[in-house]
Amino acid sequence: MNDPGVVATPTSGRTSHTHRLRGLAGTGLIAALAAMVATTLAAALAQAAGVDFRIPDGGEAIPLSGFAVVTGFFSVMGIVIAAALLRWSAHPVKRFVWTALSLTAISLVPPLLSGANTATISALLALHLVPATVMIPALARSLRARTD
Repeated sequence: MNDPGVVATPTSGRTSHTHRLRGLAGTGLIAALAAMVATTLAAALAQAAGVDFRIPDGGEAIPLSGFAVVTGFFSVMGIVIAAALLRWSAHPVKRFVWTALSLTAISLVPPLLSGANTATISALLALHLVPATVMIPALARSLRARTD
């Protein structure tokens, strides 16, 4: 009854898994905040350079806060995908990078179809790549550290 090996095995497995997920989530949230700041700053710089971020067909200009909110939302979705792959994939790093790059490529389509002017489309394309360059490497490194 007092054999510590019997009690420690299931608990240590859960603790190890929980520790890996918490570490990934912590790294991901820090990266998400960095991505939000970087994207909002890049949007502010583009706006200062004359990009209006106005989408045709009755659309209003995208506010700077909108860039932060959307970046934060999709960064958290990236963390969720990374956590799911850490839990259920035999090769989470490879699968995450492939998935994240595919989703980033798909995210480039709407700006191209928006009908906005060239400056706005170019800025929006760049603003899709800014958080990707922050989040994908950070989460891939974190996954790698937790699977080695």
